[in-house]
Order: sequence, then structure tokens, then C-alpha cells
Amino acid sequence: MKQSGLGRRSFSLGLGAAFLSACTDGVPTTPVAPTRMKSVPNAGYDAWLASFRARALSQGISQPVLDRAFQSAGYLPGVIERDRNQTEFTRTLEDYLAIAASDERISVGRQMLQRHRNVLLEIQNRYQVEPQVVTAIWGLESRYGARRGDIPVVSALSTLAYDGRRGSFFESQLVAALKILQNGDISSDRMTGSWAGAMGHTQFIPTSYLAYAVDFRGDGRRDIWSDDPTDALASAAAYLKRSGWKQGQPWGVEVRLPSGFDTGLTGRDTKRAPSSWAALGVRDMSGRAVPDHGAASIIIPSGASGPAFMVFNNFKVITRYNNSTSYVIGIGHLSDRLVGGPAIKGKFPPDKTGMTLDDRKEMQERLTRAGFDTQGADGVIGSNTKSAISGYQKSRGLTVTGEPSLDLLQRLRKG
Repeated sequence: MKQSGLGRRSFSLGLGAAFLSACTDGVPTTPVAPTRMKSVPNAGYDAWLASFRARALSQGISQPVLDRAFQSAGYLPGVIERDRNQTEFTRTLEDYLAIAASDERISVGRQMLQRHRNVLLEIQNRYQVEPQVVTAIWGLESRYGARRGDIPVVSALSTLAYDGRRGSFFESQLVAALKILQNGDISSDRMTGSWAGAMGHTQFIPTSYLAYAVDFRGDGRRDIWSDDPTDALASAAAYLKRSGWKQGQPWGVEVRLPSGFDTGLTGRDTKRAPSSWAALGVRDMSGRAVPDHGAASIIIPSGASGPAFMVFNNFKVITRYNNSTSYVIGIGHLSDRLVGGPAIKGKFPPDKTGMTLDDRKEMQERLTRAGFDTQGADGVIGSNTKSAISGYQKSRGLTVTGEPSLDLLQRLRKG
């Protein structure tokens, strides 16, 4: 998990960042082409590597491991380009959930739950983490293994460590990656991942791999890279268990707040028993008091006019993966939907343009019918939709902004 960028992460790049950065308008429905980054000569990198070798040796990495690891490794300018040009995502929770719990992600996730049912039940028996929760993490982190990353980890991490912007962090990850190689869990040619070094089905960064990855079958290797996701899924469950996961307790429950509710009581720092919240008029979406799952907080991530959630201990546990509230709700909500839970019922407020999700979906549908294909109509504004808007604006002699608006929607409605 990632430890910088979208907030404190303990190990991964996932949907966090990886899944969102890979999306243009919602969830891709076709396989992703290999990245195939190529290393190039770089004298500065070579000089840095010479000094790094001494530091690695002093931390217990053997000379043969170093030699094998860097035999085919090199400086990857494409990694630096990715690092310098990370999109600063400001998705609303509504948009985030439209991606994280899309119809496709739910459908595929249910298939994966069934396909891997036996091993997921074994994992649950050992770590007391429900199958749907592990599957939701898998779905958000790598699209159920479809997006594990194909960039050589040693090359990526050494490039980032040399670059220096977060040099000490990436050097620590590089040393950890070399320890993984030294332990024999994987060979350097198979150690691939994201441009930032997150690896496998559940996108562990090397330091957290060393701390939490497990050899579930006892074959002597903790193989999170294999097409068989067993070790990766078990490792995610082991991580949650060690972080305090409580089986049978929900991450949270969508609730309805009474009229006049004091929003000053919301936030993760305020905890009360569900009975105390019930006494203030808080109810679940069916109008009942929420059962006692332990101390709980009320959060309103989209503001007072948006959906509200009562969250419990397991919400905090998921923050160990990614401290983003949207990410945690994404994991929790997807896990609920995988086993038949309902969609969120609370209404989200309009976005900064004044448009609702339905407005954005209608705009995408109308753009596509007008000959400007948005590659889907999920209401999430990404590069495909912005290109379609720009094309439409140019064709009509309008100022080309590529941005959605209610005015644009009205024009589209007029034909």
C-alpha cells in the first residue's frame, strides 16, 4: 500500500490511486495493454546505484542478490513521468462509488466470490475476515487481478529512489524488495508491479509485504504475483486481522438523520453507543435503530445534504489500507453489494457545476447519440467525456473547454 499521495497508506497503490488513475470514465471494460517501459542509459543513475550497493550490503543484502537484481534493471524515465504527472483526483464520493461499486465491478466480484469460494472460506476460517471484504479489496486494488502491473519493481523503485523527490521512502522500498528476492519468494524477472512499486493482486508495497504477506499453502513462497490469487487474498485478510478486524461487525451502516440533527456531532472523533445515537433520532434506512456493533461515529462525507453513515471499528481497520474516507466507504459498500446489499439510498448533492449524477449520465448519453462517444454513461467525468465535450463544442462553434455544465446539457437537449 501507498504511504504517501492520497493519504497515509500502509501498503498499496490500489483504488486508491492506481484504479482511479487507470480510469477515464468509470471502469475499463477491456484488458489493459502492457506498459512495456524501457530503461535508458543515465550516468547519474549509475553513480547513484554504485553508492546504493554499499548501503544495501550494509543492510544485509548479499552481493549475488544485488548482482542478479540489477543485471537487467535500469533507469525508467516513464516512471518519473508518471510520478511527476499524477492527476490530483478530486472525485466526489458519488463519483468514487460510481466507479468502485459499478455494475460491472459488482457483477465480476460476485463471479469471483463464487469461483474462489472454497479458498475464501478457508481464509475466513484462519483469519476471521469475511470473503466479500477480501474480494472487495481485490476488486478495488487490481480489478480482481486484471491490473497487477507489469513494470519491473527493482527498476521502478531504484529510479524513484535516485530521482530524490521521495528518495528515502523509495530506497527503503527498494531494500525491502531486495530482501524479498533474497528470501526466495520471487525471482527478479517476475517481480513486477505498478510504476510506484505496488505488487500483486492486492498491491502490496515491499515493506508491507515483508511485514504481512503469508504463505497460505505452506509451499515456501509468499507468491502474490501468481495467477492463483490465494497468497495475495490471504495476505490481505492477515493484514486486516492484525489491524483489529472484527468478524461479523459491519464497517458501517447508512443512516437517516432526524430533522435538526446537530452536525457538530458528526466526525470520526465523536463516538457513542448506537443506542445513544438512536436516542437522538438516528435510524437506519428502514427506520429502525441500528444494532449495537460497538462504539460508533456518524459521518457525512458529502455534507449535511448527502448520505450519512454510522461507522464502527472495522471502518478504522480499513483506513490502514488507505486513510481516504472515500476509499473506505468504497471497500465497505462494494463488499456489501457483493452479497446482495442495497445501493446507497441517500441523495447526493449536485457537483460544483450544479449537475447531479443523473444529469451527467444524460449528458454522456446525448453526446454519444450526437456522434461524440463518451465510451459509456456512468456519470463520471473522465478524459473520454472531456474529449467528447470538446469535440461537440468545436463542432458547434462554441468556446472549447471540455468541461460539463448545465448549459451544455440544455444545448444537447435541444438537439
